Parts: sequence; C-alpha cells; structure tokens
Amino acid sequence: MTVPPENPCATQNSAVAEGQPSIYEILRSAFRWFLAGAFFFSVCPALILLGIFVDPRRWNDGPQRWLSRTSVRLAGARVEVRRSPGFDPNRVCFLVSNHVNLFDPFVLYGVMPQFMRGLELESHFRIPVYGWLMKRFGNVPVPEANRPSDLKRMWRLTRAALDGGVSLAVFPEGGRTITGRVGPFHDGVFRMARDFGTPIAPVSIVGAFAFNRKTSWILRRSTIVVWLHDTIETEGYGKGEVAELRDRVWRAVAGPVHASMGETAVTEPEAQAGANV
Repeated sequence: MTVPPENPCATQNSAVAEGQPSIYEILRSAFRWFLAGAFFFSVCPALILLGIFVDPRRWNDGPQRWLSRTSVRLAGARVEVRRSPGFDPNRVCFLVSNHVNLFDPFVLYGVMPQFMRGLELESHFRIPVYGWLMKRFGNVPVPEANRPSDLKRMWRLTRAALDGGVSLAVFPEGGRTITGRVGPFHDGVFRMARDFGTPIAPVSIVGAFAFNRKTSWILRRSTIVVWLHDTIETEGYGKGEVAELRDRVWRAVAGPVHASMGETAVTEPEAQAGANV
C-alpha cells in the first residue's frame, strides 16, 4: 500500500510564492546558483578522474551521492525521504518519478538506496560539459526520434544496465512540469519493464515546484520530500496491459504531488501520451 501524504508536506508545496520576485530573491538566487554551480563543476571532474581508477560502486558511488546532496543543499533546498513499507531497497528496478526541475536527478541520486543511473534524452548528451559528464557516469541516452535502430540501441543499453545490477531512474512525462501537476506518462519504460520482467518503484518528488520551476530561474527556500512507494511487479502484465500498468504507476506518483496542491482525489490526466519514452 502506498504511504499517504502528510499535511505538513502539503503545506510546504502549496505555499509557492507568486508574482514578481523581490530584489532579495533575485540576489539570493544568483548567489545560490553560483555556489551550486561552482561546487558541482569543480568537484565533478575530480570524481570522474577517480572513477577511472576505482570501482564506481565500492569507492566512487558515495562521493557522487555526496556531490548530489551538497549541490542541492547549496542551492537552498532541504531533502527528506518517506519510504513505504512495500518499497524494496534491494531490488534492481525502474525508479519512475515525476519531473519538476533541473535538480530532480541530484535529489534522487542523493537519497536512493540502490546503485542507480538514469535514462536521459539524447540531446542532453550534446550539452557542453554536462553531456560529457552524464555519458561518463553511464546514463542511458533516450532517442528523440523513433528510428528502429535508435530504439533497439536504447533497449540494449537499458537491458545491459539492469542485468548489471543498475537501477534506472526515468521521468516518463518526457519533460518538466509547468503547472506543478504530474503530466501524462509515455509508454516506453512500461513496455520495457513488462518485457524485461523488471519491477517498478514509483517515486514522488513533492515540494520541488516551490523550490524551482521550469519557467523561472529563481530558487526559493523549500523542503523537498521524496516518497518511495511500494515496488510494483511487472511479470504478471500481458502485452495488452501496458496502459493499466502505466496508469497504476501514474496514480501512485501523482497522489502525494496533487495532494500537496490541495487536491483531495487523484484524477487521471486528460489524455495519456501512449508513445515511446
């Protein structure tokens, strides 16, 4: 059973400042961006260099998690975790989460108990410095064109990562929310999970929209709460039940997020995308 959201968390996420930012917020945000960026781009190359010589799971994973947690903290956010009793930290799985802002991967990497990497749009790998870092860390590129050869490569790399004991974080909305609500999920990750027999752990990121949003560079003080829901087995789903699996995961992810915005019931998105990730 998925852990229900708590009222304090709802209050934190709904208290999003509106209107134009004050001079103080502008100056504070600029300072926080500088702190977090300077820290990340100065420490990250050292960790990549370390990864060449040591086992990334035994010796480099801890420092990388420290990098992620510290980057978020320097940007001005606190992170808390709520774990459902049915969440299995020992299972290799797809970690399926909502997507709010650029800090989401750092938030997840800093708190997840599994060794994890992520599925990330292939275009991100072309971003100077960042793309090279993500490729070196072992993230799996997701093609933006549905060419069969590209999709086969993604499935092959995904399967290899899972078989190697790596859990993969996925943002199946395909982009960051601009309303704070959880948008429709694409089908790709759910097809892979069904075909591979890989379980899915729904994850809700609550409070991140108050911290930072796609339409603004302002960073506001906020507590981000990561909800780790019951692990969902996929082996019992047939080829015609991808939509059922997708909607089940969507409801789990959207529940705490929409409750934090004052919604008393989780309603299905108006239209599910039904496309590959």
